[in-house]
Amino acid sequence: MGEVIQARCESFGPRRDGLEPQFIVLHYTAMESAEAALERLCDPVVEVSAHYLIGEDGRVWQMVDEALRAWHAGAGSWRGLDDINSRSIGIELANRGDHPFSEPQMAALEVLMGGIMARWSIGPEDVIGHSCMAPGRKIDPGPRFDWHRLARRGLAVWPDVGAARDVDAVRFREAALAYGFPDVPDDLLVQAVRLRFRPWGCGALGGEDMAVAEALAAQSV
Repeated sequence: MGEVIQARCESFGPRRDGLEPQFIVLHYTAMESAEAALERLCDPVVEVSAHYLIGEDGRVWQMVDEALRAWHAGAGSWRGLDDINSRSIGIELANRGDHPFSEPQMAALEVLMGGIMARWSIGPEDVIGHSCMAPGRKIDPGPRFDWHRLARRGLAVWPDVGAARDVDAVRFREAALAYGFPDVPDDLLVQAVRLRFRPWGCGALGGEDMAVAEALAAQSV
């Protein structure tokens, strides 16, 4: 990762109630270019922002100081906590959502995340996607994002998933909520867990989903 480029952004404020960052929330921009995303994120009329934006070529822009509250997460919750904006650092990745994330971009993300996690004592279990905290409302960073790669570098969680299990919708819900996912309707909960841990999944709740749930339950103990 090269030098971080400072970009002027007016959409931010103090973190509420003395809160400090305890999560990292990853997003994609769903726009054609990093420059287009930067223009939008720095437009005060839009009233949206993030702490960082990473371009496909690996360039990194900082728009909001880490100690301040950027407006990237919106409504949602994680581990039963709300106001995720006050509890997190938001990183936007320039990506339309329908193609893989580039190598320079992922490499820059790893370096950036490593520094943030060290500065704020954020563990790999506290790195989430926008889709994790806002099921049904958001799907980013989407099914093309390589969570497994981050996990191999100690920057995210990827559970050791065993063989398919018998389907038990109640058990699935209990495990997902215990791990941190919000209390949302069953179909949205399944979608959120799949986006994070098995984005190739489709259809009704299945044995492979249950295997993920059992792995999450083991990590939640």
